[in-house]
Amino acid sequence: MTIRLTRWEVTDHLQADEERALFLEACIDEAGGDSAFMVQALRTIARASRIDDPAAIAGVDPASLSDDCELSFDTFLKVTRALGLQLHAEVVPAHAAG
Repeated sequence: MTIRLTRWEVTDHLQADEERALFLEACIDEAGGDSAFMVQALRTIARASRIDDPAAIAGVDPASLSDDCELSFDTFLKVTRALGLQLHAEVVPAHAAG
């Protein structure tokens, strides 16, 4: 019996705006403060959106999206906005008032 494997490409599953937003949300949950992880997530969303240079469209220094940089919150917000995404906050159930 032969097993056929195919390469799985995440960008194939990030075609709709809602899919990209959910992907970013999941990456934020999983990143644990890892800047390189979040830079890679932003690059993946840019690729899925057919954007070659997310730093250029966001008006930030390309070095600010390198794997070895410390991604600033300002840069993160500029790039997410340029990718057509917006962050929002919600109450964590354990911290809900009541």
